[in-house]
Amino acid sequence: MATTFPPVISPQGTLEPIFTGVHLVWGSVQMAPLVRITRNMVVVAHDGELTLIGAVRLAPDEEKRLEALGEVKHLVKLGTHGMDDPYYRDRYGAKLWALPKARLPEGVVPDEVLAVDHLPIPDAQLFVFEHTKAPEGALILDRDGGVLLTCDSVQHWTTTAGCSPMAKVAARFMGFMKPAQIGPPWRKAMTPEGGSLRPDFERLVEAPFTHLVGAHGGVLRDDAKARLAETLTRVYGA
Repeated sequence: MATTFPPVISPQGTLEPIFTGVHLVWGSVQMAPLVRITRNMVVVAHDGELTLIGAVRLAPDEEKRLEALGEVKHLVKLGTHGMDDPYYRDRYGAKLWALPKARLPEGVVPDEVLAVDHLPIPDAQLFVFEHTKAPEGALILDRDGGVLLTCDSVQHWTTTAGCSPMAKVAARFMGFMKPAQIGPPWRKAMTPEGGSLRPDFERLVEAPFTHLVGAHGGVLRDDAKARLAETLTRVYGA
């Protein structure tokens, strides 16, 4: 029986270089009826290999552009995103890397387990949240002054272009439209009862980065650390 995968979801952007050996392309995901939001895939090149963070299935022409960048070898799952990981595993034989005890579809087993000393990208560091209800991580690339790559934990929405009209309203109503914002629904879902994620973010803001790329939103350049520090004060108080 042929394996079926989620189709390409429109609208979709084009691969754009954003840092040294790093490309970004945005796709779409249907969250609910009338609610379609954008999501990002980061492509990191190293020694002719490509690592995809937050994999998004691309339209055929864009997929050819991806292949021109290098060989798709690795998929990194930092949080809940992963609907298109099976497609890339099947098409390219890419290895799936995930955190210990990561939430995966039934029957899916990661090829490699992410650890601070075991990563697919040589010049990357792994950050692991210690207080979240489910496994969540981030990567810091040692390129261009440090690039923080996150899933839903930190997002930098500057525009709702590409979202459905209902999603545009929801993004503003739910408080996403702030620099280096801790995703409000993510924070609610991930915070243990009576607990706080503040210690995790206090550790994160000390990590060596100056730029931010989340799984949603745009690229925050140069002052991402300062903006995240402001978010901590806004969300958790001084």
